[in-house]
Amino acid sequence: MKEIYLAGGCFWGVEGYFRRIDGIEDVKVGYANGKTEEANYQNLKITEHAETVKIIYREQEIDLETILEHYFRIIDPTSLDQQGHDKGRQYRTGIYYTDEKDLPVIQEFYQSVERLYQERLMVEVEKLQHFILAEDYHQDYLGKNPNGYCHIPLHLAFEPLVKIQSYVKKSKVELEKDLTELQYLVTQKAATELAYENEYWSQAEEGIYVDITTGEPLFSSKDKFDSGCGWPSFSKAFSSGVLRYYHDESHGMKRIEVKSRIGDAHLGHVFEDGPKKLGGLRYCINSASLRFIPLEKMEEEGYGEYVKYIAK
Repeated sequence: MKEIYLAGGCFWGVEGYFRRIDGIEDVKVGYANGKTEEANYQNLKITEHAETVKIIYREQEIDLETILEHYFRIIDPTSLDQQGHDKGRQYRTGIYYTDEKDLPVIQEFYQSVERLYQERLMVEVEKLQHFILAEDYHQDYLGKNPNGYCHIPLHLAFEPLVKIQSYVKKSKVELEKDLTELQYLVTQKAATELAYENEYWSQAEEGIYVDITTGEPLFSSKDKFDSGCGWPSFSKAFSSGVLRYYHDESHGMKRIEVKSRIGDAHLGHVFEDGPKKLGGLRYCINSASLRFIPLEKMEEEGYGEYVKYIAK
């Protein structure tokens, strides 16, 4: 067994999320790295302890890197002393370790996340000074109160986890060499291919759609639908976090641009006119920004862990 301590805002949600992850042996909530050796829920503003979860995990089933992947999925790492609607020093983000051998793993992962943001990360990394177990009514709070407050969508625990460190952004020289002219114009210059004259607009085969520039999984055939627009349309991303969103006012329109997380490649736009039964969104994506991998070839191409999310 190994342990790691994570602060990610209100500890009810962080605990509830990690209790749903395979390989986690136990999760306890408490208060860490404050000004004093004692603390309780009522005086956190004074003692400045962070609401923290103690995670005991089975290293043969889940490693620290994977736990950190889950952690960064459920926090806003650029937010200072706030997660969700909760504000204050007790809601800061932090990774607190007890084993010195864990520090290089944490630092390497932290750096990989830093490269994805223009803003400075606000997640503190420190050795655990102390951990004070929280009051009994806080332990497994969401288990005792299923409708209790939670700033984290707990369903994320059951979504496929696409690991940040598995994919690398290529240089301009590499992209110019590897991509066709159209693929380069679309992904790097935000061009738009012709409707009804692109590779995947009408494709219905089972499989996964990945970023043409990095291979990162972006969309699933299960979420693809015919919107009649002439481009591939999806109701949602393959997994939360693999897409980035930006306001786009080019061409006299107000739209939300969609880019890939690792490759920072232009994909298309997302609109709110999708089928209501599928969530109401329509991701209108350029075929040239994607590579399709059929279900039967996912295993041999290194995407075997995602087959269960694609097969009907």
